[in-house]
Amino acid sequence: MKKGHLKKRRVYGPWEILWIVILLVLAGLILYPLFWILMSSFKDYQGIYGDVWGFPDIWHIENYATAWHKGISQYFVNSAIVTLCTLIGVVFVASFSAFGICQLRGRLGNALFLFCMCGILLSPQVCLLPLFMLLKSLKIKNTLWAMILPYIAFRLPVSIMLIRSFFVGISKELEEAATIDGATLMQIYRNIYLPLSKPILSTVVIMTAYYAWNEFVFATIFVDSSKLRTIPVGLMTFRDGLMTEWGVVLAGMVIACLPIVTLFIIMQKSFVRGMTAGAVKG
Repeated sequence: MKKGHLKKRRVYGPWEILWIVILLVLAGLILYPLFWILMSSFKDYQGIYGDVWGFPDIWHIENYATAWHKGISQYFVNSAIVTLCTLIGVVFVASFSAFGICQLRGRLGNALFLFCMCGILLSPQVCLLPLFMLLKSLKIKNTLWAMILPYIAFRLPVSIMLIRSFFVGISKELEEAATIDGATLMQIYRNIYLPLSKPILSTVVIMTAYYAWNEFVFATIFVDSSKLRTIPVGLMTFRDGLMTEWGVVLAGMVIACLPIVTLFIIMQKSFVRGMTAGAVKG
């Protein structure tokens, strides 16, 4: 082939073009409402109802300051604490449990893994009453721990499944070489398994953060204090208290979405790699 020869342009078939059109339509259906919320968050009441689909005539940036000072700040901090504690608990316990299961050979390891997977069969709604009574007897109802501990418990089974499926694919030769060099199991876990499992840990982090940040049922039933409300519950009260100030309400919704959107954008590549690895291993 001569230098400078142009590469052949790929010719898309009719079915590929159809799928591209369908994906573009679906992307528009998802992205346009988000774009509308973002634009409307900079409008006042007259701007929203006077020109629903247009850009703001005057950009009311103060809507975000108003939303922050009228309660979103407290809900944001509570959600951040709950989400961060849930992430630490799930990542540490799930990765350590998955490593332990991988160390158990034969039927014992499989039985222990299946026992952990039984948690997937439990519906959070079915467990509401027992959990309510348990948290009340432990005297942690109406505290942030009343959300953190159930969140960790219900995210562990799927997290263990994903991490264990990734750990199974790690070369045993690395572990054997480390053992010959005198490394303990904790050193193997910390220096070999954790560094190699960053993609699947990123997947677990995103899935857990999304769940903990947006969970509504437990946060409504297990917490009564207005000072301990998280973003999903707090937005309901926030909306009821500002029925006519829709620009401020929408600004609060944008603030509530920003952390998860930012986290996904930052960890997007690792998330996709982790999901792919978790699907083909184990």
